[in-house]
Amino acid sequence: MSFPEILAAAEVTSEGLRTAIPEDWMQGRTSYGGLSGALALVAAQGVGGPDSTGGALPPLRSATINFVGPLAGEVQASARVLRQGRNATWVAAEVSGEDGAVGLAATMVFMGPVASRLHLNEAPPPAGLIVPEDALELKATGAPGFTQHFERRYALPRGEAARPEIAWWVRLKDAAGLDPMVALLLTADALPPGVMPLMGGWSPVSSMTWLVNLLTPTPATRDGWWLLRAAGSYAENGCSSQDMGVWNADGAPIAAGMQSVAIFG
Repeated sequence: MSFPEILAAAEVTSEGLRTAIPEDWMQGRTSYGGLSGALALVAAQGVGGPDSTGGALPPLRSATINFVGPLAGEVQASARVLRQGRNATWVAAEVSGEDGAVGLAATMVFMGPVASRLHLNEAPPPAGLIVPEDALELKATGAPGFTQHFERRYALPRGEAARPEIAWWVRLKDAAGLDPMVALLLTADALPPGVMPLMGGWSPVSSMTWLVNLLTPTPATRDGWWLLRAAGSYAENGCSSQDMGVWNADGAPIAAGMQSVAIFG
């Protein structure tokens, strides 16, 4: 099932939505992180203001996502408003499994544009970038099941020495009817850990926390392609820290973030 089909089959509840995670969206014994994060965002977008009028929230500008435990089978995505200020609204969102145990806990900040004299944009894409039209396709052999929902291409030429960096062009195969911000969050976690090229083989990994700052309220790209980059800066005692970035097909920065990843090997 595609993500639009998952949402179409979901049951709307008073707190958010209830749906099932298909096997083809799994990553090991848990849901692909981008999928569970996107479900949390859909629930958060549905809460409206604290006066229960159901008014639409402003655009998502930041999300702190904690991957607490495995999610599989039927899940419940719920959300509640923590605070609504003059410019920003804070929403807490959770995704729980069939047993009621929380698998994902997130805090999301929604904020409309505010007049400012400050203009700073120092987030260029990686040097030596290969445009998506010329990039080589990744083979899906041995990849987690969720990857079948994406097209993936190498965004940088192969180097002589392994580096703790991965940069791919990624495109969601079915984004029909999706809110652009939901589609972006669904896609933005599609890379392996940035330190993977240094590991010399496969090892179990598990994302623990993910911070995403949206650099635009209206994410858009050409032909559906997003440039994703993960660069590991630390890996000791089974814990890796990485910087992450998303650019559109024209090189405009879309999102910046960090992720903590447990590496069992």
